[in-house]
Amino acid sequence: MAHRFKVGDHVSWNSEAGRVSGRITEIHEQDFDYKGHTRRASPDDPQYEIKSDKTDHIAAHKGQALRLLKDD
Repeated sequence: MAHRFKVGDHVSWNSEAGRVSGRITEIHEQDFDYKGHTRRASPDDPQYEIKSDKTDHIAAHKGQALRLLKDD
């Protein structure tokens, strides 16, 4: 099982543009609609919505795609 993150955690993930970082704003533990597509989620395998540090972009990822960052 992947690491469990919480709202407010600072995380990073790989994107087409390279490594991106942001803060978790929402946790989904059941299927949800995201940009017109159904994203699969469950209590054992949640999906996280993350707001990018540099833009207002919101991304959705499973925990295994994320790395927890230390806040300085």
